[in-house]
Amino acid sequence: MKKQHKKLASIFSVLGLTVLLAACSNKPITSHSTGIWDHYIVYNCSQFIIWLSKIFGGYGMGIIIFTILIRIIILPLMYYQSKSMVKTQELAPKLKELQKKYSSRDRETMQKLQAEQQKLYREAGVNPFASMLPLLVQLPVMWALYQAIWRTNVLKTGSFLWLQLGKTDPYFVLPVLAAVFTFISSWLSMASMPEKNSMTTSMTYIMPIFIFIMALQFSAAITLYWVVSNAFQVVQVLLVQNPFKIRREREAKQKAERDHQRKIEKAKRKAYQSKRK
Repeated sequence: MKKQHKKLASIFSVLGLTVLLAACSNKPITSHSTGIWDHYIVYNCSQFIIWLSKIFGGYGMGIIIFTILIRIIILPLMYYQSKSMVKTQELAPKLKELQKKYSSRDRETMQKLQAEQQKLYREAGVNPFASMLPLLVQLPVMWALYQAIWRTNVLKTGSFLWLQLGKTDPYFVLPVLAAVFTFISSWLSMASMPEKNSMTTSMTYIMPIFIFIMALQFSAAITLYWVVSNAFQVVQVLLVQNPFKIRREREAKQKAERDHQRKIEKAKRKAYQSKRK
C-alpha cells in the first residue's frame, strides 16, 4: 500500500510539472516565440501537426497520425514496461508471503520487508517503477499538443468530422470512446495477474471514469489524442502482453509442476512400499 501511495505521489508530481510548463504562456505560438518550451517544443509540435495535416488531408488526421507516431516512438519503452509488469505480476504470490512473514508494523520489521522486497525485485530483474517511464514521456507530449492546438489559430479553429478541434465534443462521443478504450486497456493489463487486490481492481474502474470527466473539459483535439492513444494501447497489450496467452502458459506451467510433484510422491510411495517388502 505504501508503494502505491509513493507511485500516486510521483504521478501527481509529474502532472504538476507539466501543468506548470503548459501554463508558462497563453500567447499565440509563432516562429518568433522564445524559450525552450514555446519555441523548441510547442512551436515545432504545431508545425509538425500542420505538416502532417497537409499530407493526410485535414487537421484531425494530422493529430491521429501524430499520435500513432508518438506511440510508435515510445513503443520500446512500453514494451519494457509491459514485460516488467508481467514479471511483477508473477512475483505477487512471493510478495504476499513476505508481507505475511513481516506483518509487524514496527520500523525494524518494515525495513526488513523493504530489503527482502528489493532483493526479490533485483533477483527477478524487475524495476517496480518501470510503469512511470511512459507516463513521464506522454504527459509532456499531451500538454505540448494542447498548447499547440490552443495557441495556433489554424489548429484551434480547425475541424474534423463533427468536431471543432479547439472546443469540446458536443455529442460526448470522444469522451465515451476514451473511457471505453481506457477500461479495455486496464482490464486486459490486469487480466493476466495471478492475484488481484482491491487497489488494482478499483483503479480499473476509476481511471475510465476519471478520463471521461477530464475529456468533457478538454478540447476535442486532446480527447482525440486520448482515443487514438488508448486504442493503440489495447492493440499493443493484445500483441505484447496478451493476458490470455500468459494465463494459458501459467496454467500449463502449474499443471506441469503438479504432475511433477505427483510423480515424486508416487515414486516415494513406491520406494517406501518396496522397503516394507
